[in-house]
Amino acid sequence: MALNIQFLENEIIDQYLYDEHLTRPWIIGFSGGKDSTMLLQVVWNALKRIEPALLTRQIYVVCNDTLVENPRIVKFINRTLKKIQEEANLNGFPILVAQTTPRLDDTFWVRLIGLGYPAPNRFYRWCTERLKINPTTKLITEKISENGAAILLLGTRSDESSNRAKSLKRFEIRGVRLRKHQLPNAHVYAPLKDVTTNELWQYLNQVPPPWGGSHKELVTLYRNANSGDCPLVIDTSTPSCGHSRFGCWTCTVVNKDKSMEGLIENGEEWMQPLADIRNFLIETRDNPEIWREKKRRNGDISENLWGPYKFETRVEILRRILLAQKEIRKTEGIDLITHQEMVLIQYHWFRDCFFKTKVSDIYNQIFKVQFDMSKQEEKFQQESELLKKSCTTEPKDVAFIQDLLALQKTKTLMIRKRGLQSDIENRLDQYIDELKEN
Repeated sequence: MALNIQFLENEIIDQYLYDEHLTRPWIIGFSGGKDSTMLLQVVWNALKRIEPALLTRQIYVVCNDTLVENPRIVKFINRTLKKIQEEANLNGFPILVAQTTPRLDDTFWVRLIGLGYPAPNRFYRWCTERLKINPTTKLITEKISENGAAILLLGTRSDESSNRAKSLKRFEIRGVRLRKHQLPNAHVYAPLKDVTTNELWQYLNQVPPPWGGSHKELVTLYRNANSGDCPLVIDTSTPSCGHSRFGCWTCTVVNKDKSMEGLIENGEEWMQPLADIRNFLIETRDNPEIWREKKRRNGDISENLWGPYKFETRVEILRRILLAQKEIRKTEGIDLITHQEMVLIQYHWFRDCFFKTKVSDIYNQIFKVQFDMSKQEEKFQQESELLKKSCTTEPKDVAFIQDLLALQKTKTLMIRKRGLQSDIENRLDQYIDELKEN
């Protein structure tokens, strides 16, 4: 094998043992794809060569779930993460698996169906920050706060794309393994930066994963999907996804989702409704005169700018999701949208004075069951009407108060009040700044 694996492992061992800041934890970005799999495997095998008494640095294997990931890939990743944690425990490795998810009020469906955000395009990619960057950044900053600093290990390779090569070169310091990250007290370590794609696949085909099993399923997924993986996105300089990649099945940034098309062509026919929904989202985005409001949320009307989705559009998107969920649940046991998301969507509909169609009506009609939101719906509607009556002299305060109520409801739905005061204080500061600007 042309690739000198022993040299890579020696570098990792040296960085692990002789870093001047031994308390800095390692945070390994793991997407379940080929690059992050090789990264974790090389690190794991390097750890096996270190005396157990010296394995004192904590390592976090962090995987981001946007909640709209390709369901086929989610199943594979979840099984892999379980194996990784179990085997790490058996080996006495200081490894902890952690999954990050977006806040409830930032999920794809709450934003798109609840608030009427249009499907993303390459110029307005509102999803990347909310679904990927923010959740993972929150975990990283927590670890930095606990330990004073952290090192992020990424499977980024120069050979993967010209953009990644430029990004690596831009932040590289000759003779130094670590490069600074934009987060304070955080550095990035990319051990695989010089590994070619051929060398990577040769390694994975020859060396089985140390957490058990083989790479057969991973190789099959790539072959069937004709795809690449979506790296862990930690800031805006990290490429979100390539043009053919495993990632969000809802992604409308790319023209064609070749990975999902490949999986469908190779036997995953149950995913066809997902492809149909994605295509419908593109249609709603690209034909704003049919699907979107002319007026923006701030009241502005501009000839070249469109507002949020019409209420009828939001209803139709939810209806299509639930119809697909009904069919897919039978064979795959997968839900495409959670009950918590639907409750918050209903709150936002009432907040926008949409009372004629309820989320529960759509759900019950499709599933022929009683999804009871009557008490919450009545409370939301009364609250919305009372608020508008109370703020007739100061209508600009309505949106601010509704934002605070939405924060509180999000925490309540998550059965977790932690961070509520901080979120409210941040929104208050933002509102004061808006008043000053006006």
